[in-house]
Amino acid sequence: MLRLTILGSGSSGNCAVVSTDHTTLLIDAGLSAKQIVMRLELAGMSIDSVHGILLSHEHGDHTRGIDVLCRKHAIPVLCTPLTQESVMSGLNASCKPRWHLMQTGSAFDFQDLQIESFPVPHDAVDPVGFVIQDTESKLGILSDVGFITGLIKDRLQGAHSLFVEANYDTRLLEADTKRPWATKQRISSRHGHLSNDQVAELVEAIAHEDLHHIVLGHLSDDCNDPDMAVRRVQEALQSQKIEGVNVRCAERTQPTPTLEVSRRILRARPEDQSVSVSHEQPLLF
Repeated sequence: MLRLTILGSGSSGNCAVVSTDHTTLLIDAGLSAKQIVMRLELAGMSIDSVHGILLSHEHGDHTRGIDVLCRKHAIPVLCTPLTQESVMSGLNASCKPRWHLMQTGSAFDFQDLQIESFPVPHDAVDPVGFVIQDTESKLGILSDVGFITGLIKDRLQGAHSLFVEANYDTRLLEADTKRPWATKQRISSRHGHLSNDQVAELVEAIAHEDLHHIVLGHLSDDCNDPDMAVRRVQEALQSQKIEGVNVRCAERTQPTPTLEVSRRILRARPEDQSVSVSHEQPLLF
């Protein structure tokens, strides 16, 4: 069974863990190495159990911890060749990661995981999203993205859980007085970030009866609101008559409780399979 733990997600840094009984894989490493080690321990894991770091793209809020992690713990880094080249340019000369290169759009096995990358629109050299599966569960991961493409919808069809950025609320971004106009344009551009409404568009397109969890990440601290983001996604689910999906926002400064990436129908008792699961039920630790 796949498990997902978000160690932290926001503009200041992003790092998550996908794990099974045999594999522990970091998804991005945008927190400091010290924070990653500490939050792994808070989540009941150890940096010594990490088998690799899978990178979505090269921006600092997704790669900040690479240098120290790779020098101190020799953890392999999985990414595309263009992302490797960009990340290497910012590393200490003494840091020589063990690179495992993948091609954008490729599918490959890693330990007991099946991983497929797919291209996404963002202002990075070769940004990708991921579908990660084992024999029972399918997890979709969509980090920094400017808009929802047909390919994204296609790749995330059938996901039992989804970790997706919901960076901003359109009205809050427009009303923000701290960001210059050019920055607002970049955020809302087709190579920027996803709004709550764009995430709702994705959810409406891929929602299905076996969708179990949606975790919203990378929320702007001042141009979004967790309650607004969750409510907008719940509205999208209701429009498709999908009930019982756990929707929540990832924590920024501490680990979000671990959840199991599973079909809801597999988790229900046979006599209760027709009863939807409340989105307010606690996630599993």
